[in-house]
Parts: sequence; structure tokens; C-alpha cells
Amino acid sequence: MALQECTLHQNQRLKELNPHGTLAFPCAGYSSVYTDSEEHAIPWHWHEDLEIIYMAKGRMELKIPSKSFYIEEGDAFVINSNILHYGIGADYCHLYSLVFSPLLISGSEDSVFARKYLKPLISCSSFTAMPLLRTGHEEILQWFLSAFEAMQKEPPGFEFTVRENLSRICFLLSKEFEDTLNASHPAPGQDNLRIRKMLEFIHENFSADIALSEIAKAADIGERECLRCFQKTIQLSPIQYLLKYRIMQGAEMLLSCPECSISEIASSCGFDSPSNFAGTFKRFHNRTPREYRKVFGKSQSI
Repeated sequence: MALQECTLHQNQRLKELNPHGTLAFPCAGYSSVYTDSEEHAIPWHWHEDLEIIYMAKGRMELKIPSKSFYIEEGDAFVINSNILHYGIGADYCHLYSLVFSPLLISGSEDSVFARKYLKPLISCSSFTAMPLLRTGHEEILQWFLSAFEAMQKEPPGFEFTVRENLSRICFLLSKEFEDTLNASHPAPGQDNLRIRKMLEFIHENFSADIALSEIAKAADIGERECLRCFQKTIQLSPIQYLLKYRIMQGAEMLLSCPECSISEIASSCGFDSPSNFAGTFKRFHNRTPREYRKVFGKSQSI
């Protein structure tokens, strides 16, 4: 099957590092299951590719800066290039997704498809993300499912089927936003630029004793503006996000570094004591670090 395992690796700037497909065919398909547990959430990240997510079962909350959407079973969601996004299941959900480079559709950056349709679309300030509901977008959902099935089963010539259906979707999106495609495009939102800088600072320095003033300084703003920006864009305070990120890193280290003690991991993640780390960890995961390592370390080794 052409479907890939959905693993997310990102750099300090939150850019996803996973290659989606190959240089010859820059498209990847994923079939993934998520729950409402924070450990199964899709963390804030971005990539240069377009992404279409289809909810096969269940329900998921998807966020982009300043906006939140609930995607129900049978609905889909398209995310533009370079847009920060986050997702968490509402209980249990099973989703299909296709992540693809604009070059899959345009062939080259100088083609008429790139110049007339793809470049204006991905740079369109009005198009950050868009829900595709099962009532009203039946045709586009069918195009997605045809492309996904081709990726999954790989019949002869499946690449043509994938490219054709994703091309249809991109053309429909360009028609949807045609009134703003050729307008002068303002610079990316100030809050979006600021939040990227501040999240990057947190990711680079999470193991240190970070103050709110330092997070704000990373975006050249004051503390009050920093608090407003975080609350507006990702609905968390800077300190809440810092704690959450430290716990995410701690959970990863518990499984990837079995030779490290709880105390060592606590210190590496910026906690002043193992007990503080354990108490905060249990609030997020309903398990102590030791219990988490015992349960999930065993399943990972299997």
C-alpha cells in the first residue's frame, strides 16, 4: 500500500520534517486513529504542503490560529500551505488524509497551472483552512475518496487518478476564492507571525527557567500583548503551553530513553524537582511517569 505511517517530526520552528511522498510523486496518504487523550493529539505544526483530512469515523476538533472547527463523520477539512494547525479527537476518531505538494498539480513553478491557479491559491490571505461538509460538498468529497482509494490500493496508473482528483479539488478551491486571488495580498497576520516566533522560542528553551517576559521579548512585544496573542491564536496562556510542551517532551523521553531516570528527564524538561514533574505529568496523562513508561514502553517494544 502507498499509505504511510503517520509520525510527526518537527523542527524548533514547528515545521514538519517528514517527507510526504517522494520527489517523483510528492503526495502521501495516511489512515490514523486518535482519541481525546492529549498524548494522542496532533501538536501545533505547519508544512509547505496542502493537506486534506476526511473524518471516516468519529469527530475531531481542528484548530488554526484564532479559529476552531469540529469535523464530524463524513466531513472533510482542507488546510492551506504554511498554516499552523492542531487536532485532537473528540473521544475516538478515524481519519484519512492526503498531504501533497502544489508541484504535484502544477508540475513546475513556471507552468500555467502554478502561475494562474496554485500560487495565487496558496498565497491567498482569505484561504487558511476550509471545512468541506458532507452536505453541500458531495462532489469534492467524492473526489477526495477516489484519490485516497487509489493511494491505498495502487491500481495501475493510480498516480493519474490521485493527481486528477486533487487537481479538481484545487480548481474548485481557486473558484471558491477567486474574488480574492488577484487582489493585493496583505502580509501574513501579525498575530500569526508573533505566535510562531514565541512558540519557536519555547521549543528552543523549554528546558530552561523561562519567564513570561522572555517569551514576549522573542516577538518584540510586551507581556500583556503576549498573553492576548496566545489566548487569541491557540487559546492557551504562554505558561500553559510551556508546561504542555515540557510534558510532551517528557513523555517522549520516557519511551525513547529507557536508560534515563525520572529525575534526569524531569531536569531535562525544565522541572525543578521530580515530584513537580510527576504531579504535572499525572494531570495531563492520568498516570505517573513511572506508570506511563511501564504501560507504553512495553507496547512500543512490542
